[in-house]
Amino acid sequence: MTCAQRLQGHRERVEAWLKNCFDGREPRGDLYDAMRYSLLAGGKRIRPVLLMEVCRMCGGAPEQALPLAGAIEMVHTYSLIHDDLPCMDDDDLRRGRPTNHKVYGEATAVLAGDALLTAAFETVLARETDLPAQRVLEAADCLGRAAGARGMVGGQILDMAGEGHALGLAEIEELQRLKTGALIMAAAEMGCIAAGGTELQRAAVRHYAERLGLAFQVRDDILDVIGDEATLGKSVGSDVKSEKSTFVTLKGLDACRTLVEQLTEEAKQALSVFGAEADALCWLADSLSQRES
Repeated sequence: MTCAQRLQGHRERVEAWLKNCFDGREPRGDLYDAMRYSLLAGGKRIRPVLLMEVCRMCGGAPEQALPLAGAIEMVHTYSLIHDDLPCMDDDDLRRGRPTNHKVYGEATAVLAGDALLTAAFETVLARETDLPAQRVLEAADCLGRAAGARGMVGGQILDMAGEGHALGLAEIEELQRLKTGALIMAAAEMGCIAAGGTELQRAAVRHYAERLGLAFQVRDDILDVIGDEATLGKSVGSDVKSEKSTFVTLKGLDACRTLVEQLTEEAKQALSVFGAEADALCWLADSLSQRES
């Protein structure tokens, strides 16, 4: 099995799980439809795939980590719904389709995001989990820290405050470490937690994910300048319109391309303790560094 095939297998299992996770729920107007609209809109599923592959690499069973993988995708999806709202980035397009609030209205979009965030923790803490209770609690704690004011939400408020202001490189790195990187780091650490990994392994996958997340964001800033809207599935040039400082505005395109390569190599080096077992995650890092969407 190739690295690509292994990761695709994780992605397919995640997709199947997400499609079934709200079956049998009592209808609540458009709420579940709005939740599914964004949750099942596709995407690369980087965070759940990363979580499951880290679990496997650390000696665990990826199937046992599937609810954790689904939960972190719920948190990511809620963040996208809220990020697109008129009071945030005011975007009309996400993954090639109208954004959630354009289809269901702002109020329902807000509630769909709220419900997905709540459902994520309901999923992690479900009684029928196959994981030991201590691992479940550690995973929930990890996700909570990454999603809240010390992580993704904290990064979002810094992003909003930075609109129209010239930010320095250290400020942008901190912003993106929280807004984008925190959830990617949580995915890696939760996978290690699910497998019962050692502190050494947890430190290694956190470092990998921190470098991976930063490389991902730098590449995102590049694509916002040179990308094709049809390929990206979202509007391009939004950073310029919002007067946001980005890695590209500070360093230029060529320097950013070099930075992505450097960060990707650092991410791969962080996994050296795993030897050949890290091949798929190294392949993932290389793949994301060259992505066009």
